[in-house]
Amino acid sequence: MRGVLGRRWRRVASQVGRSVTVWAVSTLTMLVLAGILPDFQLQSPDGDSATRIAVTAAFGAGAFGVLSALVWPLLVRLLLLVPALVLGLLVFFLNGALLLVALRLNPAERGGAAWETAVVVAAVMSAVASATGAALAVRDDDAYRRRLYRLADRRRGAGPACPSTPGTVFLQLDGVGHDLLRDAVATGLMPTLARWTDPERPTHRLTPWRTDWSSQTGASQLGILHGSNHDVPAFRWYEKDSREVMVCNRPTSAAELQRRAVEARGDGGLLTLDGASRGNLFSGGADEQALVLSIATRRRSRENRSRAGYFAYFSDPANAVRTALSFFAEVGRELGQSTRARLRKARPRVSRGGLYPFVRAFATVVERDVVVAAVMGDMLAGRTAVYADLVAYDEVAHHSGPASRDAEKVLERLDRALRLIEKVAEHAPRPYRLVVLSDHGQSPGETFRTRYGLTLGDLVRAGCGLPVPRRARRTHSGAEARAAVRAALRMPGDSRDERHRPDRHSEPIVLASGNLGLISFPDVPHRMTKEEIDARHPALLTTLANHPGIGFLLVRSERHGGVVLGPFGTEIPLDRLDRDPGPLAPFGPGAADAVRRTHTFPHTADIMVNSMYDPADGEVLAFEEQIGSHGGLGGAQGLPFLLSPLALSTPAEDGTELVGAEHVHRVLRRWLRESDGPQVPVEPTAEEERAA
Repeated sequence: MRGVLGRRWRRVASQVGRSVTVWAVSTLTMLVLAGILPDFQLQSPDGDSATRIAVTAAFGAGAFGVLSALVWPLLVRLLLLVPALVLGLLVFFLNGALLLVALRLNPAERGGAAWETAVVVAAVMSAVASATGAALAVRDDDAYRRRLYRLADRRRGAGPACPSTPGTVFLQLDGVGHDLLRDAVATGLMPTLARWTDPERPTHRLTPWRTDWSSQTGASQLGILHGSNHDVPAFRWYEKDSREVMVCNRPTSAAELQRRAVEARGDGGLLTLDGASRGNLFSGGADEQALVLSIATRRRSRENRSRAGYFAYFSDPANAVRTALSFFAEVGRELGQSTRARLRKARPRVSRGGLYPFVRAFATVVERDVVVAAVMGDMLAGRTAVYADLVAYDEVAHHSGPASRDAEKVLERLDRALRLIEKVAEHAPRPYRLVVLSDHGQSPGETFRTRYGLTLGDLVRAGCGLPVPRRARRTHSGAEARAAVRAALRMPGDSRDERHRPDRHSEPIVLASGNLGLISFPDVPHRMTKEEIDARHPALLTTLANHPGIGFLLVRSERHGGVVLGPFGTEIPLDRLDRDPGPLAPFGPGAADAVRRTHTFPHTADIMVNSMYDPADGEVLAFEEQIGSHGGLGGAQGLPFLLSPLALSTPAEDGTELVGAEHVHRVLRRWLRESDGPQVPVEPTAEEERAA
């Protein structure tokens, strides 16, 4: 008993000592700022002694700390309905208001500051107090562990006891290809992953896998989380029966795609039992969801906690200040990098103006910080399965290039986030297995418009005999981060082109998904055949197939069912591609199977267009304004990775490949079963039994 009381006394004394140290540092910070800033006063107009000024500073620092601890979480909860980015901007003003209140509470009525000065002082004090408290806590392992457990208690609440079986955390590095990751590990760019895959003492194995033809997050993540990405031909496509343009990063489309996958599979998804979904397009059937796009349009309720991740993170004023400062620093970094690229006349290059600096800052700072904090809370709460998407690299690589220095800096910061999650796993109430994976890679190359001076839409209009504008208009570029920003701002998820609901007499609809193009004729209710297209527009297919920027076309055929078209009149039926790949040859193994599968989808476009691919340098031509793109066949975009602990079974038998997101889903589900994790309530399909 005496030993227990002694440990408790030492624990209380340690906590009190840290609190006093933080208070003293905050007091000193306030005194320094009072000496620097002319509008910040800690004395009466007639002047005071140094002792009285110090007492005023100490009282103000203490009152500010108490108000931050008690009032801040209430303010954030009241402001949870405010868009997340707006809340980030309000952080400084709310902190400044708390400081002014703290100064007014001084019974001696000394101290005051102008509004703008109070904002600066409060931001500096919060940052200094956070850094001091964190430094002291990290040095004391017991204190650090208790701090993390308090976070876990807030996340889990009074729930059942945590099981002793291992939990699994799936961390998706959006857009990071297998070869890119391997090179980043070899060059020391990502030391945490290098340590995990060290040949001398490895803890993880690195495995590549091949995407479907639609190499983008919507198709891949839907297949990974829900086990079915059937009828997702691209990032955006037109559905003739509903006369709607579906877009994977539009909340309404994401919700519909998730509904279809759940109906097709007969279960909620990979995370059905005791799971958490963080920062994803789809929920995976998780009980806990934060920043999930497919539920972003629903009315907030106990069943819809999409925005709860913002409260959990911003309820700590130190987090709010640190993230807000980092946000604006990232905006400045992007402005500097884009200016240098423009002055160097770097090629290839796309426009990086407008709102893009803020979109990039959201993806690389706000989304990363909130998602990582949510994952840490899930682990400390003992959740069985967690799946989180970090979109930072994908957004930067689209505009700066997959192998650019800008993108490398993002990889370094992502590696630090993985190291932090690994550290937290050591303090979790149950063991955790960390699985890192990607949904696709990115292929470099200039845009179709830059190289040829016209867009795919212009080329289609020319082939149809329609007037072509003299100046090519930029094609709308969509990415996962932009959807997250729109959801955070509660803005509609439709752009001008994507909102289009054409009538039956409209011109051809041309949509772009990276280097994959889709052409549909809205006045024809069924998928047109080659013969019908030739009868209506005799020059269209020839114009497209013979263009040097286009690799191949897929169209339906009355005679052969489906054919691949290439230059110089090449026409190969789908069932003969294995013997004669024709224009598919440069795209490597698996291309024919991917094309044949997409041909079976009910909503495949009348004409599917894949850009050219140069195997020598791995370049494709994006139909969007992106110099790092994905969405079709060709190069690194179709070869993501799966980094799994050696404690888990091998993803695929020797000599076999992981092909398709649905195959990855079966592997992840098997790993959850090996860990006695959540059992997805569905019997294995015949295809799975044959694969086993």
